[in-house]
Amino acid sequence: MSNTNPLLENLPLPAFDRIRPEHVEPAVDEVLESNRETIKSLLEHDDAPTWDGLLQPIEDINDRLNRVWSPISHLHAVSDNAGLREAYNTCLSKLSAYETELKQNETLYRAYQEIVGTDAYAGYNLAQKKIIENALREFRLSGIGLEPQRQREFKNIKQRLDQLQTRFEENLLDATNAWTKHITQADRLEGLPESARSLAAQTARRKGMSGWLFTLDFPSYYPVMQYAEDNELRREMYDAYITRASDQGPDAGKWDNSKIMVEILDLRTKLAALLGFQSYAHYSMERKMAESPTAVLEFLQDLARRSRPVAQSEFEELKNFAGEHYSCGEIQAWDVAFYSEKLRQHLFDFSQEDLRPYFPVTRVIEGMFLVVKNLYGLEITRRPGVSVWDPDVQFFDIFDHDGELRGSFYLDLYAREHKRGGAWMDECVIRRKTVHELQRPVAYLTCNFTPPVDEQPSLLTHDEVLTLFHEFGHGLHHLLTRVDYAAVAGINGVPWDAVELPSQFMENWCWEREALDVIGGHYQDGRPLPDDLYNKMMKAKTYQAGMHMVRQLEFAMFDFDLHYNPAPGDAADIQKRLDEIRRRVAVVIPPAYNRFQHSFGHIFAGGYAAGYYSYKWAEVLSADAFSKFEENGIFNRDTGLQFLHTILEQGGSREPMDLFIEFRGRKPEIEALLRHSGIVRNEDNETV
Repeated sequence: MSNTNPLLENLPLPAFDRIRPEHVEPAVDEVLESNRETIKSLLEHDDAPTWDGLLQPIEDINDRLNRVWSPISHLHAVSDNAGLREAYNTCLSKLSAYETELKQNETLYRAYQEIVGTDAYAGYNLAQKKIIENALREFRLSGIGLEPQRQREFKNIKQRLDQLQTRFEENLLDATNAWTKHITQADRLEGLPESARSLAAQTARRKGMSGWLFTLDFPSYYPVMQYAEDNELRREMYDAYITRASDQGPDAGKWDNSKIMVEILDLRTKLAALLGFQSYAHYSMERKMAESPTAVLEFLQDLARRSRPVAQSEFEELKNFAGEHYSCGEIQAWDVAFYSEKLRQHLFDFSQEDLRPYFPVTRVIEGMFLVVKNLYGLEITRRPGVSVWDPDVQFFDIFDHDGELRGSFYLDLYAREHKRGGAWMDECVIRRKTVHELQRPVAYLTCNFTPPVDEQPSLLTHDEVLTLFHEFGHGLHHLLTRVDYAAVAGINGVPWDAVELPSQFMENWCWEREALDVIGGHYQDGRPLPDDLYNKMMKAKTYQAGMHMVRQLEFAMFDFDLHYNPAPGDAADIQKRLDEIRRRVAVVIPPAYNRFQHSFGHIFAGGYAAGYYSYKWAEVLSADAFSKFEENGIFNRDTGLQFLHTILEQGGSREPMDLFIEFRGRKPEIEALLRHSGIVRNEDNETV
């Protein structure tokens, strides 16, 4: 094997410091060619197919492809450049063609079916049987039963969708990076906290500019929306942010995702129809925990029915407050976060900025590790000297109470240029057992927090602490699996609407006093969060919970409408769909030029198409799971180990409902979510 291409070396970890765009296509080509030859050779044998003779070798070559493609895909997300982008897009079509080719291989399909009919199949373990069951489903969902011409049509659609989804994300990244606001007059910064000013000043200095430079990266954008007294500045940044990659705003038409959205939705509808599904939502349900589109719609409508009256009451309170205290005649979209923050301070004498000094990032990370040590007996230590893509990236190992290495992860915390926005966990290496060794899992944990400014460490808001815990929960799901087969290890094989359970579950500790004393400590002297500040934070926990709930329901219902009903004919039709959803569920109606959908990467570039409801669906599971800790103690080791063994270690080897029932002793109930969200009210009409 070539040792000149770092992507093809048999290294335990990617050599990020040596990967170049010119390495990408040759590495992918070599692995795809080798994989095709291996599959052909395996299927030419006359022997009856077995796990060891066929399925294990296929897992081996799948893993090699993942080990090559994972660092490429990751660099495209966190350290994008023109050369890498071109190589990535070239290879994307090749990978899509290979994947569909594999799932439309009639000989391979018959081999899987033949294995199910053998006497040996009865002796396979649950994970092996689940892999075969999932594979047969994927053959069916990839058109194995179609005639050749329609199979080719399916393959072309899949390739085109991969290209369009990548282009959508690239347009959004380019549009986000293109816009800046340079300010030289200090009076325009009135109301902004020092953390936001310092970041803007540092951004300006790094560009060789005086004054302050604001961007559309969230750590720069959102403080302006929350705190800036300058209404015109808020409006200008809102307009730029909410029209990114669209036909509106300061860069109208330059990176416009309008036609891309329409084509994506049209192709998804055609793909589902090819396979005989009524809609793409019906097709999507084949891989979900929810039983049907009807079940999803009823779930969302029930939440909307419960939460919208609360949201309406909260918005009326906000309007009355803004009118009475600030003579605001009509709240505009760019005013909502600003006056909401003013009302929060008025009601609770509390702001997120009050918490920043108590959440220095180093202390939060150490505290997060202590939380999982108390729950699961884990030790997490930093490993220096690992190749990374940015100097701020750190690498950690996780050991269990017996000293066994369970997995490792990269931690990339800060926003920067050429890095995709948002926060996510992704797989670098998947756990699997080979004839030679146990391959331990490795994860990428990525956030976009405010970096250290001057001599001051990065200080997080409580919302950012929640985000970090959320992604770490995903990471634990990937890293702590005990399943020895990659196809159902960690998050693999887990239905999309159940995969958010471990992530949302971890967020709960960020609200508990006992945990916060571990997670937080003042960055100057380490003193814990004062009781009065903690009490204010808890009183404000469900502040505007109804408004937040209907906002998420707006996203989920819009997504499901696009994929459940006939595909929109044009971008105007997409806008009409969103406007109609807003009329039904939203309480804040944005201006007509708002183009939120053009940056809705979750459904147009990520994996959440017909699945954005998963956040709320899994939140029911996570809230109910945490209620067992509320009953037994938030650091009860027995309960923690039970969650570890029944949820985190099982990966996708078993159905999530079975695992939940094993942990909780019953099916999930929605009451815990409504209580945690502040939607349930007591007899005095107070949220509880």
